[in-house]
Amino acid sequence: MKKQLELSKLHVSIEDKEIIKGISLTVKPGEIHAIMGPNGSGKSTTAATLAGHPDYSVTSGDMILDGESLLDASPDERAQLGLFLAFQYPVEVPGVKVQNFLRHAHQARFADKPKKQFEKVIDFRKHLKALAAELQINPELLSRGLNEGFSGGEKKQLEILQMAVLEPKYAILDETDSGLDIDAIKKVSAGVTKVAKKHKTGVLVITHYKRILEYLKPDHVHVMVKGKIVKSGGPELVDKLESEGYKDWRGEEA
Repeated sequence: MKKQLELSKLHVSIEDKEIIKGISLTVKPGEIHAIMGPNGSGKSTTAATLAGHPDYSVTSGDMILDGESLLDASPDERAQLGLFLAFQYPVEVPGVKVQNFLRHAHQARFADKPKKQFEKVIDFRKHLKALAAELQINPELLSRGLNEGFSGGEKKQLEILQMAVLEPKYAILDETDSGLDIDAIKKVSAGVTKVAKKHKTGVLVITHYKRILEYLKPDHVHVMVKGKIVKSGGPELVDKLESEGYKDWRGEEA
């Protein structure tokens, strides 16, 4: 069994309109991949399809996590298999405390792994506080409602704390840098890097901009245009995109 997250000739449609047109991509444990591209190119559709969003239909191809197809797996089953998605716009859930939400998420993730469970609530909370301290996250957030009144940076930091709690095999970060100032980007990037190294998590980050990649330092960069990956390369590709844009692949005139 190959340990990798693989998209194989993936075609995805929404309401009979094809959005993703045969992309193939392989993320191995510990690797960081970035997908960049103009608006409407299918980047977030790729993330939503991996997560199992019901509005998106896979018409052909496959998504395979460590040898197991995800096509028939529910979003919860995909999470239990080790897939994690950090949302572009984290949801606010008033009245549900962060620490309670994360405890239930941890229980669901490791339902079939008794050794990873915490028998007592107090033991999980100690574990959670230790992770928050490691990621330099304000512990006061843990007793507040989920994302209730949080700043944009705090919401994204909480996503990374959730990533640390769930110890995913593969993490999809969908425009995690959206709306963040430079200090928040540095903090979130440092958290992602720390968690990824600790658990050998493969990371697929979707972004429009160079700035978060300066800190995440991707191993591979992919350019997506009109539902296709039109170019793949190393970190140097980010600088080319920053200076020249996407005109070489969109057929636009300079």
